[in-house]
Amino acid sequence: MNKNDKLKMPLGVVMFLALPVIIVLFYIFTRGFAPEKTYNYSEIVDSFKNEQVTKYSMNLGSGEMEITLKDGNVLYYTAPSTNLMYADIKDYIEKYNENNPDAPMEYNLIKAKDTSGIISIVSFIVLPILTMLFLGWLFTRRMTSLGMGPGGAMSMGKSKAVVTTEKKVTFEDVAGARSEKEELYEIVDFLRNPEKYRAVGAKIPRGVILMGPPGTGKTLLAKAVAGEAGVPFFSTSGSDFIEMYVGLGAARVRDLFEQAKKQVPCIIFIDEIDAVGRRRDSGINGAEKDNTLNQLLVEMDGFNERDDIIIMAATNRPDVLDSALMRPGRFDRQIYVNYPDIKEREEILMVHTKGKPFGPDVKLKTIAKSTAGFTGADLANLINEAAILTVRNNIKAITMKEIEEATLKVTIGLEKKKHVVTPEDKKLTAYHEGGHAIVSYFCKNHDKVHEISIIPRGNAGGYTRYLPEKDDIFASKTKLTEEIKTLVGGMVSEKLICNDTTTGVASDLKRATKIARDMVAKYGMDDEVGPVVYFANYDYLNEDIGKGIFQNCSTATASKIDEQVKNIISGACLAAKTVLTQNIDKLHEIANYLIENEKMSGEKFEEIMSGKCKEDNNSEDLSSEADK
Repeated sequence: MNKNDKLKMPLGVVMFLALPVIIVLFYIFTRGFAPEKTYNYSEIVDSFKNEQVTKYSMNLGSGEMEITLKDGNVLYYTAPSTNLMYADIKDYIEKYNENNPDAPMEYNLIKAKDTSGIISIVSFIVLPILTMLFLGWLFTRRMTSLGMGPGGAMSMGKSKAVVTTEKKVTFEDVAGARSEKEELYEIVDFLRNPEKYRAVGAKIPRGVILMGPPGTGKTLLAKAVAGEAGVPFFSTSGSDFIEMYVGLGAARVRDLFEQAKKQVPCIIFIDEIDAVGRRRDSGINGAEKDNTLNQLLVEMDGFNERDDIIIMAATNRPDVLDSALMRPGRFDRQIYVNYPDIKEREEILMVHTKGKPFGPDVKLKTIAKSTAGFTGADLANLINEAAILTVRNNIKAITMKEIEEATLKVTIGLEKKKHVVTPEDKKLTAYHEGGHAIVSYFCKNHDKVHEISIIPRGNAGGYTRYLPEKDDIFASKTKLTEEIKTLVGGMVSEKLICNDTTTGVASDLKRATKIARDMVAKYGMDDEVGPVVYFANYDYLNEDIGKGIFQNCSTATASKIDEQVKNIISGACLAAKTVLTQNIDKLHEIANYLIENEKMSGEKFEEIMSGKCKEDNNSEDLSSEADK
C-alpha cells in the first residue's frame, strides 16, 4: 500500500458511512420524527372523558396529536385524516376548554411543518450528489488498481521497473559460475572505466543475455554485475510489458529507456524476456506483443556511443526468441549459465550452510557428489529442508542423516513409513530393486550403488540410489547403453523370479525408451539408421500435442528408427537377464535382506557382491552382450 492509498482510504470509509446516514436523515425529514410510543384513538378519547388531560397540542398539517396527562405520561396519536380526527374529538376538546379555561392550550396554534423545500433539496440535489461521489470513489479505486487512477491516468504507460542504486550483491555472493563471472567482469570494467575502451575504439556489447536452466543464478549474476560496477540497476520482467491495452507495452518500453538515460551509466535487466521477445511469427499474444517487441528492438538500436547503458536479460528458453533480438548490435553477447559442477556445488553449499550448526559427520564434498544435476536453488532448498528436519527431530545440529533424508525428499518424495505394503508387494519390490543394483554392478561405467530401499517414497514403491564419482560433460554410447540395461534390470528380475511383471516398471521403461530413441534419432549412434539427426526441435507449447516424433524423414526411415529402438531395449533386457541368471544367489540374498531390513547401504551391497561374484567372472561385461 502506498502513501496515496493511505490518504484515500479514510475518505472512502467516511463516504461509505455517510451514505446510509443521509438516507436516514432523508427519511426523517420526509416522514418526521417517530414518536416514542403511539396509543390507540380510544385511549385518547378516554383520557379526555375521564378528565386526565392537563395539556394537549395538535398539528393540523400532519394530523399528529400530543396529550400530556396528570400523571406525567404523554400520549401520541397520528390520525389518518386530520378532518376526521378533529370531527370525532371536537366535543371532548370543547368540553375540556370550558372546564379548564386557564389550562395550557395549543389548539390551532401549531401550524403544519412545511418540509417541501427540504425534501426537494435532499431528494434532487444532496442525495444524488453524494451517491455520485461515492460511486466515483469506487470507480477511482478500481482504476487506480489498474494503473489508471487519478494522478496516474497517464501512468498506464509508465515502466514498472524497480530501480536499485545501493551496492548489495557482488560476485563474492555468487558461488560457482566461475567462467560466467569472468566473462561478465568485462561489463563491470566497462561501466567503471568506459574511456579506457573508447581510447582504442572498442565497443562493449550493448546487450548481454543469460541463458540456462531455471535456478542456476542468472538473476543473481545480473544483480552482481550492477553491484560490482556500483551503477543503478533497473529490474523488470518481460510480463510487465504485456497488457490487454493496445500500445501500453510499447509505451512502457519507451518510458523504461527514458528513465535509464537519465541515470547513465546503468544496467537495464529484463527477467524472463521470452515473455515479450518470442518470435513474431509464433502467433502468441497477437499484435500487441509484436508491437512491444518492435519497440524494444528500436530502443536497443537507438543508443548512441555515449549512452553507457547495458541491457541484460535472462531466459530459460533462448530457442523461442526472435532472431532480430539476438543479432549483433542487440543481444550480441550470449552467456550460458549451466548446471554447477561438483566443485561449484561444494562452493554453493558453503554459502548456504554458513551460520547453520552442523554435526561432525557432515562432509560438503560428499553432498556435492550426491547432488549431480542440482542447481543453486535446488541446493539452497536441500539445506533448508535438512534444517527443517533437524527441528522436527528435535536435535541441535544438522547431521548427514537429515541431509540424506532431505535429498531423497526433494528428488523422489516423502517417505511413507506408515504405508501398508502387502508381503507380495514387498517381495516384488525387493527383487525389482535388487535387479537394478546387480545389473549396475557389472556395468564398468555406471555409478556405484549408494543405498537401496523398498520403503514407498513419493510415487515410487522403492528406489536404488547411486553416488556419482564425477560429473560427465558428455555421455558415451557405452554409458547410455549401460544406463538402459540398469533401468530394465528391475523388470527382468520380476519376470525371472515371479514369471510376471507389474505397472511399477512404467517409469523405468519410459526413461529407457527415451534414451534409446535419442541415441538413434538424435545422437546418430545407431549404425543401421546412420549418423543423421531426425529428432524434431519442439517448441514447449506444442511438445505434448503429438504432432510427430521425427522430421525430414520418410515413413520407412521412421519405421527403421522404431525397430532399432526396440532392438536396443531388447538387447539390454537379454544382457540383464544373463547377469541376473548367473548371479541368482546374490539376487536372493539381497532381496531377503531387503525384505527383512527394508534398506541396504552401499557398503552392505558391496560386501554381498564381493567374493564369489567377482571371482566367478563367467558373467561377461554387459556392453558386449547388448551390442550384439
